[in-house]
Amino acid sequence: MRTLLLLLCLALPGLAQLPDLEKARQALLVVSPAWDSVQATLTRWERTESGAWRQAGSPMPVVVGDKGLAWGRGLHPAEANRARIKREGDGCAPAGIFALKRMFGSRQQFGPGTLPYQEMRSDTAGVDDPESRYYNQIVQPGPGIVKDWKSAERMLIPDYKIGIVVEHNTDPPVKGAGSCIFMHIWMGPTTGTAGCTATTLTFMRELAEWLRKDARPVLIQLPQSEYERYRESWKLPDREN
Repeated sequence: MRTLLLLLCLALPGLAQLPDLEKARQALLVVSPAWDSVQATLTRWERTESGAWRQAGSPMPVVVGDKGLAWGRGLHPAEANRARIKREGDGCAPAGIFALKRMFGSRQQFGPGTLPYQEMRSDTAGVDDPESRYYNQIVQPGPGIVKDWKSAERMLIPDYKIGIVVEHNTDPPVKGAGSCIFMHIWMGPTTGTAGCTATTLTFMRELAEWLRKDARPVLIQLPQSEYERYRESWKLPDREN
């Protein structure tokens, strides 16, 4: 019996290892029509007492990378990652499953129980230099933080008035696998990002108020083909019901 199970795990995608979603009680599900699509749809989900996923609220329009999606590094099994792999500067947003643990922005206040919030300043940097010790981190230069990076994002910008950090390529980061991936405010409904997921200011505030730190929320982001491939084996929210 054990041999049979092992053979099944090796033969069927998604069975050899399952994403650790049992503790997640909130999920943002982003599904795009194809790998190279810029536009996608976001739905919110929460666990019922039985453990099933239940949709909360209405769908939201979002945009992803201007080159679409590519497999990232997150909570999903690494075996799922095939030819289309996220790389630094490729213009793709990461596909897969990622924890959502913290927020940032400019002059924002949120209610109790929401994700921890970090205020951005004029010198706050999102480090995208793979050779820096602070690669894929939001840092505040000052005592204990010696600038060693050659490139970084300015974090005090209108797009980041409200932002949610997508825990992609962390613990620890792999050089060149992609950095500083966020959910933030879009430039418009047809304009892709450098690798993030974006929507309107109104929807970003709604998401920031809805996500609860004790619910261990996740972002599930996939093209339609991969969502259909892994929906059952990964026990993902079912958009068809």
